[in-house]
Amino acid sequence: MVSESKRWFALALLCLTGFMIILDASIVLVAVPSIERELTFTTGGVQWVPSGYALMFGGLLLLGGRISDLLGRRRVFIAGLVLFAVFSLLCGFAWSGDALVLARALQGAAAAVLAPSALSIVMTTFPSGPDRNKALGIWGATSGVGGTAGSLIGGPVTDGLGWQWIFFINVPVCVLVLVLAPILLQDSRGPGRRGFDLGGAVTVTAALIVLVYAVIEAPESSALQTVLLVVASMLLFGLFVLVERRSAAPLVPLRIFRSRALVGGNLLTIAWGLAAFGLNFVYTQYAQLALGASAVRYGLMSAVLAAAAVVGSMIGQHLVSRVGPRWVAFVSLLVAGAGTTLMTQLTVSSGYFELAFWGLTIFGIGLGAGSVAGSIAALSDVRGEDAGVASGLQNASFQIGGAIGVAVVSAVATASTTGTTPTALTHGYRIAFAVVWLFLVVGLAGCLLVKRLLEVQDGGRGNRRREVAFSVRRSG
Repeated sequence: MVSESKRWFALALLCLTGFMIILDASIVLVAVPSIERELTFTTGGVQWVPSGYALMFGGLLLLGGRISDLLGRRRVFIAGLVLFAVFSLLCGFAWSGDALVLARALQGAAAAVLAPSALSIVMTTFPSGPDRNKALGIWGATSGVGGTAGSLIGGPVTDGLGWQWIFFINVPVCVLVLVLAPILLQDSRGPGRRGFDLGGAVTVTAALIVLVYAVIEAPESSALQTVLLVVASMLLFGLFVLVERRSAAPLVPLRIFRSRALVGGNLLTIAWGLAAFGLNFVYTQYAQLALGASAVRYGLMSAVLAAAAVVGSMIGQHLVSRVGPRWVAFVSLLVAGAGTTLMTQLTVSSGYFELAFWGLTIFGIGLGAGSVAGSIAALSDVRGEDAGVASGLQNASFQIGGAIGVAVVSAVATASTTGTTPTALTHGYRIAFAVVWLFLVVGLAGCLLVKRLLEVQDGGRGNRRREVAFSVRRSG
């Protein structure tokens, strides 16, 4: 039995790891211009520095989650941590563009093992109920902040120490966690010695990688190529479902999708991935290309987004325990939509405190609260033996949403820009901000649709536990 204080120290350690993993997906965006100046890339090749990480991270998450269930969550967590540190060093010492892209892909693969094992340890450390909801709320808030803090940290580090240090700073964090993990974390695994579902692992990993690749390459590819890749991904997903139905020990037990909380929570998480990464990317381009802000200045300008996400997460955690995640989810999307509306009004001459400050603040509050609601809804009622795969699914939802969000807003901004002047660039960015607003609307509509479909499926039954897509069992 883990003592009360030890559990919360363990949570802090795991959240630090989760923050580092999500941060590495966004921090590199600020450093891309410096990296491109120092290393040799083929035309368009530098985009694979962030995209290689996203491709392997998103593609291998479900596999990483099931491996942690089978082999032991703490054991897999420690192995993933060692690999993440090694590949971070390799990124920092990369001698060419190709070497850096390869190292980033390997780093993403390590993250795909590390992230779901960390989150599944959170779920097995805290029993179902208020404490687990609180822990998942803190985890969700940490992830939300990690997704927005890359510019705040990456700007000063890149300008002050060099782009290599955005990777080197991972190493002392990994060492600290490695020292404390055997002391604070308990090992656990799913019950029994289950077989490994090779067919399921191959098909779902291939489906996810093809889907993420299609999204990443969409701005540079023909419409036909993108459609063919998406169709191939859907066919692989269909094959995966057939394999899982016939497997005695499925990689992803299809029964978990009977949980309306899990389905609704992951839809919400996808929406936040779309919006958070999309808005962060567009604001990065607006500040640095249209306004000419340095990396450090941009980091300071965007700091309010991360700070507001922290505040929003605390508000969301407080409200979820009282009204449940459903209403927090809906209201958070509306709040973030209001912030995004302000961002669509930006011009080259807009003062920072006139629009951007307030838009980022309001969006960040919605993001923080919504991330908490999504995490709690998706994971609160998951069985212990499915903790790893459910964690992988939730992480994959955020990462795939983020990859799609960046690809879409990038393509829209490019297509909507008719020149290279700051005014022309800003016109394209304003339209891209409007697309982020649409992401939030789609997320809200999706949540409402799932709620309605599941109510119809229930045939109007009045059982509170089965009433809504985001209901969470609460004790006390």
